[in-house]
Amino acid sequence: MQKIQHAFDQIRVKVLLLFGANSAATWLLGQMLERNPEDAYALATRAQLHVAEKQLALAAADLRAVCAATPDAAYNAPHAWYNLGYVLNESGAVEDAERAFRKAIKLSPKLDLAWYGLGLALIRQKRFDEAADCLKQNTKLQPMSPYGWYQLARVHMDRKAPEEAAKVIRHLRGFEPKVAAQLVRETGVGA
Repeated sequence: MQKIQHAFDQIRVKVLLLFGANSAATWLLGQMLERNPEDAYALATRAQLHVAEKQLALAAADLRAVCAATPDAAYNAPHAWYNLGYVLNESGAVEDAERAFRKAIKLSPKLDLAWYGLGLALIRQKRFDEAADCLKQNTKLQPMSPYGWYQLARVHMDRKAPEEAAKVIRHLRGFEPKVAAQLVRETGVGA
């Protein structure tokens, strides 16, 4: 009976969110969490709502609870750690974000978003060589996404390696000419 109720509540939450009834969805998620404080779905969904409302501390608390409730071997565990890292990085808790991204990578080494997030967290800590390594891994896993390439070029400039940034810009011209042009404007390299 509990599984049926939980499935029904999940559907109700999705319908409420579909129609923009975020307050009602938040209330229902609270009810679900009263019945089961470790409900990963309810915690993660409520965290998303907190992020949308720029309540990053509340989102981080819910995501920490998701990570605690989700076994390491579970399919969603790497994504839970990535989401926690994202929220922590956005809120300025960069060292905690780094740890969360590293946990996500440990659980799923091919999670390209975690490599990207770790790269951003390392950039914020001015650890540019490590950031470059992470962004290179991100671009290996997601070669057609311009985001990792863009950040990699910026990191090369921070590392005082404009020739490496120029290589990235040349590469980007092949599939993202607008991003390449933006980097040329921002860096003055590769004009």
